[in-house]
Amino acid sequence: MAHRHLARSVVLQTLFELDFNGKSGVKEGEEALLRNAREFAPGIGDTSFMSRLLRDVLKKGSDLDSIIGKAAPDWPLPKISIVDRNVLRIGLFELLFEDKREVPAKVAINEAIELAKTFGGETSGKFVNGVLGAVYKELGEPGKDEGPKRHKREEVPFEKMPIQKLGGAVVFAKEGRETYLAFVHDIFGHWTLSKGKITPEESVEAGTVRKIKEELGVPIAILEDLGTNEYVASDPALGKIRKQVHYFLGQASYQNLTLGTTGGLDDARWFKLKDIVDLNFYSDILPIITKAVNLLGSLKLKDKN
Repeated sequence: MAHRHLARSVVLQTLFELDFNGKSGVKEGEEALLRNAREFAPGIGDTSFMSRLLRDVLKKGSDLDSIIGKAAPDWPLPKISIVDRNVLRIGLFELLFEDKREVPAKVAINEAIELAKTFGGETSGKFVNGVLGAVYKELGEPGKDEGPKRHKREEVPFEKMPIQKLGGAVVFAKEGRETYLAFVHDIFGHWTLSKGKITPEESVEAGTVRKIKEELGVPIAILEDLGTNEYVASDPALGKIRKQVHYFLGQASYQNLTLGTTGGLDDARWFKLKDIVDLNFYSDILPIITKAVNLLGSLKLKDKN
């Protein structure tokens, strides 16, 4: 285990060097890795593990960065320190793509936290723990019950958690006799509703219209209030927070969707109403979608084109 921890530290130093110099090529990385291994780990012998890890992290770079954007939406990648973002890239690769028999989820997270504490700043360990913990929960906490039990952290009471307000919408359009719904696809493999944070200066309705335009590229007209959905999420800086999402039914013209730059999303698409039953949704938004579909059946709607 100590051998692999040292190997990961050499990979981190190599990723730091590439990132600092604006490079991401596998060939350049391998050359830098061999140089760093000779300097910082002269007695390590076999470098196959660190070579494979570096190569795989570089190849998955864009996917890993998208996941960081999803798990830490308030921290754009350029604002994350070079050390922290490369620790996250290593930790996320091992958490998501490595053979779990080789690197269990808890090992991937703990190793990344130790790297952050050793090479990062005062809050790096906490930040990395928050991001990887959020992804770990999205995965269903694999291996949670394996190994010795650890003491639980002191939990913040639900009523004392910070509240973050968001606005979202079930966006639909009419095209002839067909009704279409617009969904976004995230890097965890789910189709979900477009949503985003509401600023203190705007109403939830205005903020929702703005966020849908930013994320889908289409203006909407809000027709109905669908209610509020609340859930607890992990924020790298604040810890556990309550996210309150107010959803609306919004009508748009049937036109090409343009996915915005929101982290963690990789697709936006229209679906015919009859086809949405086969989509992979999060369970907590299904009641919102169901309510919207029922409303669509009772409203008198016209084609906006």
